[in-house]
Amino acid sequence: MLNKNFFFKLKKEYAKNDIERRKIISQSNVLLHNSKRIIFSLHRGDLKQADVAIEEIKKELVRMQKGFTYTRLAQEGSYKAAVEEFIEAAMFQKFITGKKVDKIEKIVINYDSYLGGICDLTGEMVRFGVNKASNKEFGEVTRIKEAISDIISQLADFDMTGYLRTKYDQAKGNLRKIEQINYEISIRSIESR
Repeated sequence: MLNKNFFFKLKKEYAKNDIERRKIISQSNVLLHNSKRIIFSLHRGDLKQADVAIEEIKKELVRMQKGFTYTRLAQEGSYKAAVEEFIEAAMFQKFITGKKVDKIEKIVINYDSYLGGICDLTGEMVRFGVNKASNKEFGEVTRIKEAISDIISQLADFDMTGYLRTKYDQAKGNLRKIEQINYEISIRSIESR
């Protein structure tokens, strides 16, 4: 009635997939945590530590993609979250160091990870802007506002839906926040004259 070999093969395949899944989740959690640490390093102004950590994560992502294949990795939510956080960190590093927000070389990354990470980047940029405003570096706040505005204008060309639409709406909210901060700075500078 049943082909027991068929069920044995299914069980074997299921167990192999489960082992891979646990390894991917474990490695992805480390990458996610390290990406968050990069962002904190950048906010503290520790660019050297951030540069080193970004290169380490790139190497680990390449190892993971060779070990599990990109197709297999893309099936795991933990991996996607880690890559998105890494993109946010890497793009934030590019912004702080005056480089263009651009493709990350040597790693296979799909468009939705890029878009999600870039949307999240705007939140870190606002936080950076708040720190600059509190240090009375008002020109930096204007630069950040213009950069976020440029990002939003590029993202507006995408017809994002679902998860990415939520991210995009959050990015637009971040633009409103930095515009409000910039506005308050300009009002206070007028009042202090």
